[in-house]
Amino acid sequence: MTAPTIDAPAKALYRIPEAVDLLGISRTVIYEQIRAGRLRSVRQGRTRLVPAAAINAYVELLEQEAQEGGTR
Repeated sequence: MTAPTIDAPAKALYRIPEAVDLLGISRTVIYEQIRAGRLRSVRQGRTRLVPAAAINAYVELLEQEAQEGGTR
C-alpha cells in the first residue's frame, strides 16, 4: 500500500516554518532530523529549504519505522 503524498500545489521547496506546519513537529526536531540525515534539505543562500519530495520521504520513513516497531 502506497502512502498518500502531501498535496503541494506547485511548491517544490518549503521554508522551515512551513515544514513545521506540514509535519506537525517542532522547529528543533526538524533541525535534529536534518542533522541526523533523516530529513533532506538544501540551502539557497542563507535559507534552509526542505524539498517536497524530502517531506514525503520522511513521512514514509516514519510509517515504515512504525510498522517495523509494531511487528516486533
